[in-house]
Amino acid sequence: MRQTLRLVFAGTPEFAVPSLHAAAAHGELVGVYTQPDRPAGRGRVLTASPVKQAAQAFAVPVLQPETLRDPAAQAALRALAPDLLIVVAYGLILPKAVLEIPRFGGWNVHASLLPRWRGAAPIQRAIEAGDDETGVCLMQMARGLDTGPVLLQLRTPISASDTAGGLHDRLAELGAEVLRDGLALLRAGLHPQPTAQAEDGATYAHKLDKAEARLDWNQSAAVLARKVRAFNPWPIAEAELAGERVRIHAAVALSESSPATPGSVVRASRDGIDVACGAHVLRLLTVQRDGGKALAARDYLNARPALQTS
Repeated sequence: MRQTLRLVFAGTPEFAVPSLHAAAAHGELVGVYTQPDRPAGRGRVLTASPVKQAAQAFAVPVLQPETLRDPAAQAALRALAPDLLIVVAYGLILPKAVLEIPRFGGWNVHASLLPRWRGAAPIQRAIEAGDDETGVCLMQMARGLDTGPVLLQLRTPISASDTAGGLHDRLAELGAEVLRDGLALLRAGLHPQPTAQAEDGATYAHKLDKAEARLDWNQSAAVLARKVRAFNPWPIAEAELAGERVRIHAAVALSESSPATPGSVVRASRDGIDVACGAHVLRLLTVQRDGGKALAARDYLNARPALQTS
């Protein structure tokens, strides 16, 4: 016999929006939590989160407490009488008292194959590390950072052309899919079987820091190419190129080696700008000058013809 669930959703960024729609698909959503409006853009205009904007389509209350440690905030959640709290990139710590309110506790959609890449930036760290595969986990929330038992998971390969932005969008859709699967089981009275995470192989995905975007030409071309992909669309890799600071939106590692000093341009043509690295050569495909827009290498070379070698 199918049971109807009272669902409360907590999320903030664009990644959470597909899962919000999955939670709302059967009319069971009774409330949405998201972080308070924040200044955004060059004008620093107070802006609602993507989840808040998407939640306007549903006739449910949208709550934006600064913290859920406040007894009043916990009382507001209790008043919604949720069966399940669904958390997707919410960005606030949930105390044990909050997780004890819903009948089935809290479920979290996390963008990695746990226990690998617990933490804030699992998508970027998987690309940066050269992982061949990633995925999403539906996890029963518990004390500790992304340490709860895994209920369901879906996998996806990481291709040599995947950027963090493209992989983000794919995993957001997979997250909604794994959530739909879990909710379907729960409605049927079949609680997904929890599997404890192994501590062996656990890694932590540290939050991105803008300082990481500065490339070191002494590293190998393969490492730098992964960083370019991992830091796109933010913070975007940057480096010194023939005396000019540029941001690098796309690049590929070449198998050839060069005796030139790391950071030297060894070749520049319509195909790209080849730069010597600590090992092998990095071909820059799309670059951006200060104050300019992202340009294909051939267009960048039109502005710096002295660099062109062929």
